Amino acid sequence: MATVGFVGVGVMGAPMARNVMKGGNTVRAFDLSGQALGAIVADGAVQAASPADAAKGADAVITMLPAGAHVKSAVFGADGIASGIEAGALYIDMSTILPMDTDEIAAGLAERGIAMVDAPVGRTSAHAISGELLIMAGGTAADVARATPVLECMGDQVVHCGDVGMGARMKIVNNYMSVALNVLSAEALVMAEASGLDVEVAREVMNGTTAGRGHLSTTYPAQVLQGNVQPGFMVDLADKDMGLALEFAGRLGVPAAVGALARQTYATAQAMGHGRDDWTRIYLTVRRALET
Repeated sequence: MATVGFVGVGVMGAPMARNVMKGGNTVRAFDLSGQALGAIVADGAVQAASPADAAKGADAVITMLPAGAHVKSAVFGADGIASGIEAGALYIDMSTILPMDTDEIAAGLAERGIAMVDAPVGRTSAHAISGELLIMAGGTAADVARATPVLECMGDQVVHCGDVGMGARMKIVNNYMSVALNVLSAEALVMAEASGLDVEVAREVMNGTTAGRGHLSTTYPAQVLQGNVQPGFMVDLADKDMGLALEFAGRLGVPAAVGALARQTYATAQAMGHGRDDWTRIYLTVRRALET
């Protein structure tokens, strides 16, 4: 079993560190919060005096911190991980930070001969407790393979997303979709409620259609990602239906900001002559911005 340095044992980090210990590993923990550190030490972790001390004798060192500035400080600051990590040990950042910060940290460590895997997590604090996180790993195949036994203590799915930095990129993309969908879901349910529908009935119906099942699981793999924009459901019809929904929302006094912005993109696709293409053509409409 391994010795793992763990810097950042807060709401997410603490249960993750506990699961690393449950996997038979020794954890050397550090946190700026004395209360958080004391709690994890009471559960069996070895108390470290600094990030450098947490890295002492560790096979892998993990950070789980709130922001890029905190990670940079923990790695390169006074008594930072970079000054204490052992030759041949692996650094794993599991924080959710800007990918450019991940790139900067990885480059700084590479100059020192230190290998890095970025491995942010998906799902919730409840999954952190149960050890059922989804982990998005970036790094060389060899380094991700080295990290996997420790990562599997914390998650039940480890996805190798590419080179170092790709885990951070995947996390931001995933969260962008999840956080935006939360607002759209709220708008739809409030529209249902305001119109007199039972919210549970509305949820049941939407769970049986693309609305709830999601385009990534249904329309995109069958259509646009296969290069097929022959209409199953046309952009023109999607625009018409969104117009009806927005008029309905307006009469009910229901906020529909996400829907209003979405309709602008359908209008762009129509203006480009794609109104009779499949509605998944919107992917290519948005992607066009990268080509101009």
